[in-house]
Amino acid sequence: MKSDTDSLMRLAAFTWLGDLRNTYGDVVPFAAIQKGFPFSSGRVRVMGPQGIFIPRGGSVPLSITTAPPKPGKVRPYDDQISDDHLLRYKYRGSDINHRENAGLRRAMVENLPLIYFWGIAVGQYFPVWPSFVVADDPGSLTFTVGFDAEQVKGGYDLLEVGTEARREYITQERLVRVHQAQFRQKVLVAYRSSCAICRLKHTELLDAAHILPDVHPRGEPIVPNGLALCKIHHAAFDRNILGIRPDLQVEVRSDILEEVDGPMLRYGLQACDKQQLLIPRRPVDKPRPEFLDERYQQFREAG
Repeated sequence: MKSDTDSLMRLAAFTWLGDLRNTYGDVVPFAAIQKGFPFSSGRVRVMGPQGIFIPRGGSVPLSITTAPPKPGKVRPYDDQISDDHLLRYKYRGSDINHRENAGLRRAMVENLPLIYFWGIAVGQYFPVWPSFVVADDPGSLTFTVGFDAEQVKGGYDLLEVGTEARREYITQERLVRVHQAQFRQKVLVAYRSSCAICRLKHTELLDAAHILPDVHPRGEPIVPNGLALCKIHHAAFDRNILGIRPDLQVEVRSDILEEVDGPMLRYGLQACDKQQLLIPRRPVDKPRPEFLDERYQQFREAG
């Protein structure tokens, strides 16, 4: 049975993760994760060099991790979301009684919540919590992991692995957010972590904006359909306050140029008019002219 200390430790970890998400968004840098969270009179680590992590002095894992993809290398374990909307997570090695595998088995029996760190890119992780081990298949050396509500209310003793419909909804919601995070990561790398309009380099203030929205038939989450924009210019682009011409020149709506207001309007928006867009160095990453042209026509019609 889980101890009160273990229960408090896991709840403290979840609270800490919530704070990290408020700071960084869905994707949290490894540098922040590796510091661990404050608990009792010290700090507790949440991730180790192996995929299954058991805190010092414990016997049940606190987290599991899928390593991020590395160019030219195959992931060490083939973890994947299957058609039944559950994660198939591979054992540590082939020894079914390895300490870490036995720990995950105990987490399943006691219905203990875990943190799942999904590697998006090198040094970038998408944390999902609480996650629960719901099945164990020694034959395929695989655990099955389900996801429940992120916010633990009233203590996790009351949580149960959801119905199939609930599980499907939660998993799909997670996958959408993971794909959005992957899109943002690729776009920011292509644009050298700079706003394409104002050159701001604070990544926590940068978004990956779609040129053609994701509801558009061609609005795929690919870098040529993306722009790295700071939050104010992303909002201005989405609301047709500014547009981007196919020749990569920024155009601010005429009524906005005529307004008289404070320095944010003057320097944050009006000064962007006629600026040339910052574009990626690799030709394959540059915004597609046909996407910009279609989006620019929408801007013109809205103006």
